[in-house]
Order: sequence, then C-alpha cells, then structure tokens
Amino acid sequence: MSSKIIEVVGPAGHLDTVLGIADGLTVEVLWHGVDENRDRMAVHILVSTEYRQRLMDDLYRVLGASETARILVLPVEAVLPDPFQEPQEDKAKEAETGKKARAVSREELYNNVAGGADLTGQFVLLTVLSTIVAAIGLLEDNVAVVIGAMVIAPLLGPNLALALGTSMADTQLIGRSLRTNAAGLGGAILIGAVLAMVMSVDIGARELQIRTEVGLDSVALALASGAAAVLSLTTGLPTVLVGVMVAVALLPPAATAGIMLGSGEFSAAYMAVLLLAVNVVCVNLAAKLVFLYQGVRPRGRVQQEAAAHSMAGYLFLWAITLALLVFLILEADVRF
Repeated sequence: MSSKIIEVVGPAGHLDTVLGIADGLTVEVLWHGVDENRDRMAVHILVSTEYRQRLMDDLYRVLGASETARILVLPVEAVLPDPFQEPQEDKAKEAETGKKARAVSREELYNNVAGGADLTGQFVLLTVLSTIVAAIGLLEDNVAVVIGAMVIAPLLGPNLALALGTSMADTQLIGRSLRTNAAGLGGAILIGAVLAMVMSVDIGARELQIRTEVGLDSVALALASGAAAVLSLTTGLPTVLVGVMVAVALLPPAATAGIMLGSGEFSAAYMAVLLLAVNVVCVNLAAKLVFLYQGVRPRGRVQQEAAAHSMAGYLFLWAITLALLVFLILEADVRF
C-alpha cells in the first residue's frame, strides 16, 4: 500500500493534540520533538493511502488557523517492513465494492493540477511551439511529428484544472482555467491560419483529413481518455497521461481548424472545430464524473454543499452540450 510521510511543524503547545490525532488512526509516528526555546514542535508521521486524507483534514482543523504551522507531504519510495500490510478482510471488502482508497490526497491533487490553469509565458510559448510542430506535421503528412506535438499537450492542463475547479467549487481556479483554455485554443487556431497563408497547403493530406472526420467513435474515445487522465492523477500514476495526450489530442484539431480557415476550406474547418469541441467537452465531462466517483471535494460542510451545486450544474451543462454536439455530428454525416 502506498505510504507518505506527513511532517507537521507548528507551535509546541499543539504537540499532544497532534499525537492524539495520530494515535486515533492507523498511522505510525516515526519521530517527534520540541524546541522549547523557539516554541516549536515537529512530528514525522508515516501514513497509508487509506488514512492520509483524513489525517490531513484533522490536522488542518487544529493547525489551520496558525500562521506558523505547516503540514508537509513527503514522498516515500519504500518501507521495510511494511507496517500497513493490508488485512485479508480489507482486500475482500475492496474486491466486493470494486473501490479502493484514493492514492492522492485532495491537496496533492490540487498542487498537481492547478498549475495547468495559469496563463504564463511558459504556457504561451509551449502552445505556440507545439502548434507550429503540429501544423508542420499536418501539412507534411508526417504522423511522427504530429504525435510529437500531441505529447507536448499544453491544452490538457487547463481542461483538467477546470474539471477540478468545479469539483472543489473553486471559482478562481475555474476562471483561470477558462481564460487559459480560451487563450490556448484561440491562439492555436490563429497560428494554424497564419501558417496556411504563408506555406503551401495540400488539404488532401491524410493527417489533415483525419482531423476533419468526427463520429460517435470520437465521442467514446474522448470520454474514455478523459476518464483515464483523471484516474491516472488520482491513483498516483501520472505516466498514463502520456497515452491520454496522444489519444485525445487538442492541438492537432485546433491547428487543422486554423489551417482550413486560412485555406478558405470552411466546411473542413467546421468539422475540425466540431472534433475539437467534442474532445474538450468529453474530457471535462468524463473528468468531472471520475472526480465525483473518487470523492474529490473540498474541506468543510459549507464548501462541500457549494461544490455539490457546482458539480451538478456543470455536469448538466456539459451533458447538454455533448448532446448538441452529437446532434451536429449526426447532421454532418447526413450533409457531407
């Protein structure tokens, strides 16, 4: 079972309370000490996946109001012998319910995802460079170059951050995600259009044509990929994200839409935009459903109630949008 070290630093008067919290859970206090001259205490706690979020919440309730207290989550590569060997009855219960404790705490998840919502110079530069790479690969019909642009995938970050923001009722994170998403997608389409005007374009290139084809299979692929992305984050397996980046790439259809607009191929541009919209909507919808299933929600009853309303509203919005996109896909199949 995955373990982490929770290091608690704060006023010395909280030591007994922190040790009492640890004593009530399946954790192991590795070390604790007090510096009386500085009125500081430090506690190192080894905690398993199952109790990590509960321990952090309990500690925050005690220390959250202290300006000098800190709760740090430190990685652990291995523990020998394993003090949290999973009992057989717990394994049987997991097998029966099909649900295992989330391997990543709320705070770790937020730290990993929220950065993708920031509209920084690095994000803009990555978007510009990856769009150029994708556009050249599309124009030259070079699948290896297109996959390279997919792996860079700067646009996946703000979409996952948007899904997390609605799960946590974090309006600031939602706003930052929407702004960054709009800037990234709009910039990618604009760059594609400019490149189409200055380069020779063969609109019959297979890599371009693939991004102007959208069907119900595209919906299923995007939903599955969005769910896989969030599962990889919540289970502590971020390497899976590389496969997701390739499976549900956002940059190639955005670049294709720009290239087709710059070439005056408005019907093809419409189909590329439709594919892009399907990917964005499905990634967000699937991500929200997985966050809901994994129990990702804010701390505190008031915040949890706000998050429940936020999640319900956004799920309804994305579901209605997806239904509209499916209608447009079916209509496009008939028209074209």
